[in-house]
Amino acid sequence: IDPSGGIDAIVSRRLEEVGPHILRVEVGYISNGSKSLRKFYRFNVTKPLNITETVTRSGDATCLVSITVENVMEKQAAGGGAVTISSVDFEPISGLVAEPISLEVNQHTARGQLSAVQLYDSCGRLEPGECHRYLFCVKAESEAAALRGMAFGDDLGRAVLTYHKAMGEMGKIHSSVVVCPPTSFSSQGQSTGSSDNATNSKFVVHRSGLSVDVAAASAERSMSGHRNNDGSLDETLPVTVEPIDPPSTMELSVPEKVSLLIVNHSSQPMNLQIQMRLSDMTGVVICGSSFVGLGEIPPSGGSCTIDVRLVALVAGFFFV
Repeated sequence: IDPSGGIDAIVSRRLEEVGPHILRVEVGYISNGSKSLRKFYRFNVTKPLNITETVTRSGDATCLVSITVENVMEKQAAGGGAVTISSVDFEPISGLVAEPISLEVNQHTARGQLSAVQLYDSCGRLEPGECHRYLFCVKAESEAAALRGMAFGDDLGRAVLTYHKAMGEMGKIHSSVVVCPPTSFSSQGQSTGSSDNATNSKFVVHRSGLSVDVAAASAERSMSGHRNNDGSLDETLPVTVEPIDPPSTMELSVPEKVSLLIVNHSSQPMNLQIQMRLSDMTGVVICGSSFVGLGEIPPSGGSCTIDVRLVALVAGFFFV
């Protein structure tokens, strides 16, 4: 290095723990022999943002993830403590894909420009105590992930936020690992302490993810080689019946074909018969034979499909 010259270097390292830190800088040089110079710098690392995750199931292989970001820094004078969020992403695990959800609203004025309020709202600036929410749709991308579905307790991924403080310091923060929540059917059974109350409730199975949870519990029991007899889902629901892509609307008095998937989750083969009882139908009834013999279905995930015809007799919103 020439006299009065110097070398500038930037060294970066991710800090994953809050609290006091010590940075040691050591420089080795040769001047009449090998020499070294050390200096220590103390600094404190704080957590400016608090991340809260909320997950809602939206099908057998889809979850809606809500990420709430709150600025938890102390309010300071002259605008201190404000944080600007530069980017928010969701990193899913292998086999899943995450897509941001946003409302496509025309925010432009008559001149084709955004107003000052709209620009401020979209800049990502958070004052101390303020929060913002981001929505993502996490769904299966690979064929294997779509076939298996998302069961209770499966890892979905985590959110990654990049932010800047008032003096331009950039930081990146990760949320905890987001997991798939249980269905409300399971929650009802756990809160009441009885599986009968959950079974008798008006719970809509289609697109709830319940069949995936039952299949996962059955697979876990099969791998362990024994039954737990602890009231798990595959014991509460040894057989599940779920429609395959049912119609979203039906015309009055016009029969509609619906395919049903019947799965035996128990450890024993079962000779089953499906019964469409008129006393349990409201607005939509079976068209044709109401009792169908299914024959013997193999255990531990054995399944069969049948086609039935349903007809709507009364206009309105119904579940079957």
